[in-house]
Amino acid sequence: MGSLNLKSIRKAFGNHEVLKGIDLEVKDGEFVIFVGPSGCGKSTLLRVIAGLEDATSGSVQIDGQEVVNTPPAKRGIAMVFQSYALYPHLTVKDNMGLGLKQMGAPKAEVDAKVAKASGMLSLEPYLARRPAELSGGQRQRVAIGRAIVREPKLFLFDEPLSNLDAALRVNTRLEIARLHRSLKATMIYVTHDQVEAMTLADKIVVLNAGQIEQIGSPMELYNKPANTFVAGFIGSPQMNLIEAGRLGEGQVKTIGIRPEHIKLSRDNGDWKSKVIHVEHLGADTILYLETEIAGLLTVRLFGEHRYDVDDIVYASPDKAAMHRFGADDRVLR
Repeated sequence: MGSLNLKSIRKAFGNHEVLKGIDLEVKDGEFVIFVGPSGCGKSTLLRVIAGLEDATSGSVQIDGQEVVNTPPAKRGIAMVFQSYALYPHLTVKDNMGLGLKQMGAPKAEVDAKVAKASGMLSLEPYLARRPAELSGGQRQRVAIGRAIVREPKLFLFDEPLSNLDAALRVNTRLEIARLHRSLKATMIYVTHDQVEAMTLADKIVVLNAGQIEQIGSPMELYNKPANTFVAGFIGSPQMNLIEAGRLGEGQVKTIGIRPEHIKLSRDNGDWKSKVIHVEHLGADTILYLETEIAGLLTVRLFGEHRYDVDDIVYASPDKAAMHRFGADDRVLR
């Protein structure tokens, strides 16, 4: 079991309140990801869950038990950091088994659990090596293996892939997804990478300035953002947010349209535009347009398309795919 319940979590550093009343329920076996801009409080919230930071007020319950005054080692959690935090003088095997050894587990049990975790992570050939002899991806797998052997109620990941290059990030992301399916464990994961969030999470928690803006599945957030912040934050390229007054939309303050929901024509359409930049990505072509009516627009075309800077084109949004937001920046359903 590994459920988590946070109630009215607040955290202040001096006069600066970083977390402003967080309420969150994580069910057993869920993969939950915290996303948000730098300084939004996502890593602080993870550290409060782990017990590495004391909440100023509020309740942290793991499997229904209050742990706000329980030290980290007794919360039944294991944390994986972006810095790996491996002991350089110990072998891979000893790094993975150190936590169990310090808890007084029998050698046979430590060896068995290390063998099982190393098998899951394909680390058997490296058990006798030290961290300096490993690649960044291998070191991160050792850090994950060290968490697995403890059989925690909660796995906590703090931007674990941020130090890896693009190819290693993909491979390690697949490894973490496979582990979640295999272990059926509860995982809470902090990242600033939207691809990680959209591909790994059962549920995404979008944080902004110490508050939760929206909670939902990846596609719920993508297709039904609750407000302009979530609309602009989730998705890459981000949603176009257009001042509704430009479009004669009455009481609507802002219109949102995803870049892939805009069609282009060289002959006619809704918004006459000038191409100001083109990004050829192979599978996609991203165009940045300057329009008189809608302002700056981003358009995503699937496949390779030939457009040049200063070309005149006509952009037509899919009206059925538009999002409308009111004066309070919240969506109008």
